[in-house]
Amino acid sequence: MAEISRLPGPVMDLWEWQFEGACRDADQDLFFHPEGERGSARRRRAEAAKAICATCPVLKECREQSLAVREPYGVWGGLSEDERSAILAERSRSVTVRRTTA
Repeated sequence: MAEISRLPGPVMDLWEWQFEGACRDADQDLFFHPEGERGSARRRRAEAAKAICATCPVLKECREQSLAVREPYGVWGGLSEDERSAILAERSRSVTVRRTTA
């Protein structure tokens, strides 16, 4: 018989916040750029997505999740792909500096 204390908890508890997302009923194409989109068109689309994120009651949870899983595509938690990459790179540099000075 399986030892229940060693079984993983319900996954739903980890993702339930997504039901509250302001983007839930929005056009998902707004949050993910089409192949080859560049320049002002890409900036305008991303800014429109971020405007929805700015009204979101779960912005913090979404942002934290996208950084934790290193989400490679789209606008998540009000951050673009490039913004998330910059945050993750800075965190990596901070960890490296702390390790070398410790």
